Amino acid sequence: MTSALPASASVPAPASVLDLAPVVPVVVIEDAADAVPLARALVAGGLPAIEVTLRTPAALDAIRAIAAEVPGAVVGAGTLLTPAQVAEVVAAGARFLVSPGWTDVLLAAMRASGVPFLPGVSTTSEVVALLERGVREMKFFPAEAAGGTAYLKALASPLPQARFCPTGGIGAASAPEYLALPNVGCVGGSWMLPKDAVDARDWGRVAALARAAAALSAGATSR
Repeated sequence: MTSALPASASVPAPASVLDLAPVVPVVVIEDAADAVPLARALVAGGLPAIEVTLRTPAALDAIRAIAAEVPGAVVGAGTLLTPAQVAEVVAAGARFLVSPGWTDVLLAAMRASGVPFLPGVSTTSEVVALLERGVREMKFFPAEAAGGTAYLKALASPLPQARFCPTGGIGAASAPEYLALPNVGCVGGSWMLPKDAVDARDWGRVAALARAAAALSAGATSR
């Protein structure tokens, strides 16, 4: 990710999406009507960066609604696989882009969009290839399956210029271990969005869980 996030009336432009909050909620929205109240609950809990994944037919409408109606949110799009999807989500209002992996074609489309992006990596060679292309901020996915904190810790010395948002299998218990690493800017996860709470539209519970997740930054004192 090579450019700063654009400023909005309520969210100043940070150095990058990695610096907005310690946790980026990874959201799968089945019903676009839930998008705005869900996003408001996350923002109220202190998690403004929200990754809406393109895993459901409702995703694009959800991004549009959050971008238009939740000024405190910095809505992004995840699970991007094609240049066409990049164009669609940017047109819908996405302010950052996340992919599970990358190719030169996909990377070129994300870079050309002018929107900050986090291409996914799971190996040292992929990290080096992105650094070679001028990209220093990446998604590490699937984090737990790909080696977890031990793998990222091993990368920190030879590749200190790379920063990561680990995502995949991370929960409230393991997130502080990731956040304590010097090369981790934030983590992605969905534990603050338990299915029963979302199904019941219990936005108060979501906000409380988001608040607990936002407070995890206080534990990452070794960064």
